[in-house]
Amino acid sequence: MKENKIPYKTYLDESEIPTKWYNVRADMINKPAPLLNPATHKPMTAEELAPVFCEELVAQELNTTDAYIDIPQEIVDFYKMYRPSPLIRAYFLEKLLDTPAKIYYKFEGNNTSGSHKLNSAIAQAYYAKKQGLKGVTTETGAGQWGTALSMACSYFGLDCKVFMVKVSYEQKPFRREVMRTYGASVTPSPSTTTEIGKKILADHPGTTGSLGCAISEAVEVAVSTEGYRYVLGSVLNQVLLHQSVIGLETKTALDKLGVKPDIIIGCAGGGSNLGGLISPFVGEMLRGEADYRIIAVEPASCPSFTRGKYAYDFCDTGMVCPLAKMYTLGSNFIPSANHAGGLRYHGMSSTLSQLYHDGLIEATSVEQTSVFEAAEQFARVEGILPAPESSHAIRVAIDEALKCKETGEEKTIVFGLTGTGYFDMVAYEKFNNGEMTDYIPTDEEIAKSLASLPVVEE
Repeated sequence: MKENKIPYKTYLDESEIPTKWYNVRADMINKPAPLLNPATHKPMTAEELAPVFCEELVAQELNTTDAYIDIPQEIVDFYKMYRPSPLIRAYFLEKLLDTPAKIYYKFEGNNTSGSHKLNSAIAQAYYAKKQGLKGVTTETGAGQWGTALSMACSYFGLDCKVFMVKVSYEQKPFRREVMRTYGASVTPSPSTTTEIGKKILADHPGTTGSLGCAISEAVEVAVSTEGYRYVLGSVLNQVLLHQSVIGLETKTALDKLGVKPDIIIGCAGGGSNLGGLISPFVGEMLRGEADYRIIAVEPASCPSFTRGKYAYDFCDTGMVCPLAKMYTLGSNFIPSANHAGGLRYHGMSSTLSQLYHDGLIEATSVEQTSVFEAAEQFARVEGILPAPESSHAIRVAIDEALKCKETGEEKTIVFGLTGTGYFDMVAYEKFNNGEMTDYIPTDEEIAKSLASLPVVEE
């Protein structure tokens, strides 16, 4: 074991929990393209978004000028129940890999929801309650977001209706039961309870669902039920804003240690974790204060960054949501039933898409079995069973550390460990039994889906 001059775990003081969210868009020279009204192809106004989203969240969604936005004290007080989260030096993983690289990870799984999603869920529930709403609707993939939102709604006394991607509903029954324990209703999507769900089932018989399907159903219920609004756990600018607490804490902890990372790695599905982790570091790059190599890691089965097209597309399969300019596989793309349910979205955050398009971040895709190999390797030495989503970042962190072993470079690697995998045991069982397979969509499948992209003149 190496000499431990830097502690295994670095905790900030409670007083160092961020009191302002960081809005990276304020420092971006090339701003993310605006959401468009699908009927007129004109930028969505606050008035048009208000029937779907909470008023204050609409303001945050459209804010591209304020670098810092105050976090209400009630949200800061809630954060104190589980924040600040630890920055951990992966000494045991370093030893296993015999690498000169220094590896750190920011662990966001130390709350009952088991992931980073609670950072935004409590904010969105707060604004819904402040507006006097009765409840909210949402979608969830692997279930982390639904779990987090059910907890937040319970805290504020709001009703919570969750549409859970059908494959995850079946694979992860215990996460579903946590949501129900906190008072949420949980419906497998696509369902026969909405008009959009019925249409999707008719067009795709036997489908295992997708986040795009579940979003459509949740939006339909929100706009047709008085006193309800729709909330989303990823993709949107407001969510990346709330998740900036991850990166702000990471930056503060590294600064206290006197450590500057060379490589920052995060898993990427819709973008909430990745955007939250990297935002203050990207801000430094945009202002010319520092330089980092930032890697987004996505599943090879749903490769929106690495094989998608940068274009305007519907945010949902039912084509009722606004159009967003993003790296997309097409809103009709239904990913294979891989076990990283939180990464099964056809597109990517507009903010992250712009950063990727401008060359500020890079992306790679990895296959499912190699992800679980890394997950078990990590779990056996670091003592945390990681979520399948997080394990994508672990896979590439290990790969980069092994490159350092080959070259002898002492690079510092930081990655986001977004949550725990204790409700993902069906996936681990499949892997341990040798039953897990890798599915990579063909060029023809992706081309077919992309052919249905809306035609938008820019």
